[in-house]
Amino acid sequence: MSDARLAGIGMTSARTRERLVLRLREQGIKDERVLDRVRNVPRHLFVDEALSSRAYEDTALPIGFGQTISQPFVVARMTEALLQGGELHNVLEVGTGCGYQTTVLAPLVARVSSVERIKPLLERTRERLKDLGVRNVRLRYADGTVGWKAHAPYDGIVVTAAPLVVPQGLLAQLSPKGGRMIVPVGPDGAQELLRITRRDDHFVREKLGGVTFVPLVGGTA
Repeated sequence: MSDARLAGIGMTSARTRERLVLRLREQGIKDERVLDRVRNVPRHLFVDEALSSRAYEDTALPIGFGQTISQPFVVARMTEALLQGGELHNVLEVGTGCGYQTTVLAPLVARVSSVERIKPLLERTRERLKDLGVRNVRLRYADGTVGWKAHAPYDGIVVTAAPLVVPQGLLAQLSPKGGRMIVPVGPDGAQELLRITRRDDHFVREKLGGVTFVPLVGGTA
């Protein structure tokens, strides 16, 4: 991929990205590692070319198949919340989508295992991650609600769609030694972002604020 395409021009340029980072700071994002990823990940490559001029707005955008690329603030908030509490070696992402959250997170942890239920999205993302040189992510076409048992336990899990209740299968795949999950929970219009930390058989839930996500759906498509 050319340097010019990565860097962007006009509404996708470095100046536009810097304005987004400033806005995230103003909204309370403090982790400089996360802000640097938002600054440097070329979000315009994760949306259709017709929407690229809006890529660095702090808003969710459609990516097809009834899915969206999450608002940059929400991606930053979820990533920051996941990283708080110590180094992460083994992370599960439920809902690969277009791969933007994956790409923001990947250099900040040792390994990401990411599951996506919509095959065309996953194949498109596989090529995108390859083009961007993201090497520490393994992808799987599967039902994300059941996680990816082969690589459990996870010291971090991030869920990019909202279940009505947290799937027990995902809770079971959290490391009992302080594994933490970031997950939006609830029906449309009343979702809450949670951080769930596991200590042996106890799960501590923290509320991180209201959010809006597409629903977490079982099965594959």
